[in-house]
Amino acid sequence: MSQPRWAVVVPVKRLTAAKSRLRGALPGVPHEELALALAADTLHAVLACPAVAEARVVTDDARVAQVARAAGARVLPDEPDAGLNAAFRHGAVAGPAGWVAGLTADLPALRPAELAAALLAAQADGVRRFVPDAPGDGTVLLAAPPGVALDPRFGVGSAAAHAASGALPLTGDWPSLRRDVDTAADLAAAARLGLGPRTAALLNSGCRAASAS
Repeated sequence: MSQPRWAVVVPVKRLTAAKSRLRGALPGVPHEELALALAADTLHAVLACPAVAEARVVTDDARVAQVARAAGARVLPDEPDAGLNAAFRHGAVAGPAGWVAGLTADLPALRPAELAAALLAAQADGVRRFVPDAPGDGTVLLAAPPGVALDPRFGVGSAAAHAASGALPLTGDWPSLRRDVDTAADLAAAARLGLGPRTAALLNSGCRAASAS
């Protein structure tokens, strides 16, 4: 099956408000630097994925916007300013009709090949599809074909919410795609898979700070 080229929407909160449960996870590392690293490594993997034509980063954070533009992404101001799902909807309609996916910005171990495989699987039957996170109750990826609204339901219990909205789950063997990072334990699990360079550098810095204290 040939693969279309996708637009991938990646909303990123202001760094001061992002990833609050990770605060203090890396001793000696400013929280905003960690949140930025997670997003930067996620975006790097998205842009390295051969199935992706465009990455759309929805953010009002100046540092995130700078990093995203430097990586080659399109940056959209978070004009709705009404939370994650509104940001996904805003990004999904900010271009020509086509295959569009929403991806969370906390996948620092993401491998481009796994994202490509999930997007290929998502195009199988012309309906919305979603990839649950590693625990199974959240969502890391939501995909929609041309002419079908993305209709995101991210948040607590989003896997069940997406299923109830008519989206079908994808359950391929994609550990790096399913490994989102909300807690220190999640970060350790992502590190075992292999982190992107920016998060890996901060993890090493945090380990050195902890051993020196």
